[in-house]
Amino acid sequence: MLKRVFVAPDPGRTRLRFAMRAVLGIVLAVAVCGLAGHSLTGAVTGGLAALLALFTVTDATVRGQAVTTALLPAVGLPVLTAAAGLHDHPVARDLTFLAVVGAGVYARRWGPRGHSLGVFAFMTFFVAQFLHATTDQLPELYAAVLLSVLTAAGVRFGLWCYEHRLPPAVVPAPPGGTGLARVTTRQAIQATAGAGFALVVGQLVSGQRWYWAVGATWWIFVNTTSRGETLVRGFRRLLGTVIGIALGLVVAMPVHGDPTVTACLAAACVFGIFYTAAVSYTWMMLWVTLLAGLLYGLLGVLGPGLLALRLAETGVGALGAALAVILLLPVTTHSVTDAWIQRALRCVHACTAETARRLAGATDADPAPRVAELEQLLARVRLSVAPLVHPLNPMLGRKRRARHVLALLDDCAREVRGLVAVAADPEASHDARLAAACYRVQAAVEALTDGGDVSVQTDDSAATEPALAHLHGLERALAELARPLRTPSGSPLAGA
Repeated sequence: MLKRVFVAPDPGRTRLRFAMRAVLGIVLAVAVCGLAGHSLTGAVTGGLAALLALFTVTDATVRGQAVTTALLPAVGLPVLTAAAGLHDHPVARDLTFLAVVGAGVYARRWGPRGHSLGVFAFMTFFVAQFLHATTDQLPELYAAVLLSVLTAAGVRFGLWCYEHRLPPAVVPAPPGGTGLARVTTRQAIQATAGAGFALVVGQLVSGQRWYWAVGATWWIFVNTTSRGETLVRGFRRLLGTVIGIALGLVVAMPVHGDPTVTACLAAACVFGIFYTAAVSYTWMMLWVTLLAGLLYGLLGVLGPGLLALRLAETGVGALGAALAVILLLPVTTHSVTDAWIQRALRCVHACTAETARRLAGATDADPAPRVAELEQLLARVRLSVAPLVHPLNPMLGRKRRARHVLALLDDCAREVRGLVAVAADPEASHDARLAAACYRVQAAVEALTDGGDVSVQTDDSAATEPALAHLHGLERALAELARPLRTPSGSPLAGA
């Protein structure tokens, strides 16, 4: 886990810039709220609104990100109004909260924008519970949200828009389907049921901090698809919370809510959240938990008992998520992994076809975007396979087979990158053998996805021709993939 965080590659220092910009944007947003004369409640609301605006908006283009950011208050303010207005009506409040959970997860079918707006709506309701917001505070909270989102947008799209120099991000769409066959529909039902369990049991544990359990259930469902992914994410959330609470005892408690020290430590936590989010959910939760402890210190209620209660409520939320994905419309790890692998293989096919056109002299052929898409699809494959390769998975056969598949897919990606790099050279050979080799690779992909036989033709001359060497390496990797991918049901990879 430590290696993933501190040694993980950061091409173009994107994660570093992402984290540094977040600290700048949130600090400025809180400062603007302070200059506007807002109370501590308003400043905290504004800081969290800026954090969400900078963290959750992931549209593929800068223009799309700007539109989604502009829409955040349109979703968040009505939810904030409902949460504050129902403060003294527990039953209506709870039912509305569950409706926000279901709608927020269901909105993911509309891609990154739907996901961002769903998260913002949920967190607005959550923050209202966190701060015990009432209707008389609404004008200040409205202003805090609007000022903070505007400030965050100014930093993101004006002061420091490093995305302008990057190619548009490739965001693979989730698996499709209709009705209950659609993953987002199943997840909406699962998340609502899991949150309902967390809400009821969480209130039995604490009538004041029950919303922690609902929040834990919600965030466990974010960026997961299958039963296995959700269970692993729940474990990682619990582990990160435990470590964060331990740090809270030695870091947040001695501060005693000192504003200056708390502000510096909170900025460090924000940096940690944004820098580690892409590589370790456990580490991200560690920083989130420590940040929550610091905020409670500012509010004057932090103590060992509160930290222990947070751990208990997180456990309730994780249990609610686990029961929901196991018992209610489960989406198996195998089915999701197979869908992502099929898409990755089709992308290999598209990369090879586009590269063949490039090598044949087509000036409009550009395989580079396909390579970027392949990297994103392989990241989704790794995420879906994570439950099978997790250290706590006792099924060693499944673990070995899953690791073998990942290694072969990585081989495919390496050969594709090498092939595309060769094709980008204006002096690249247009040898007629390349067309035949590209055709064989495409045929191998079609055979893998359609269930046919995959064969490899060796060519001793390939060693002297870089493009042919990459194509033959790709052929061999695809041929080796046939055995683990066609394992019958009930064997190591199936039914996971």
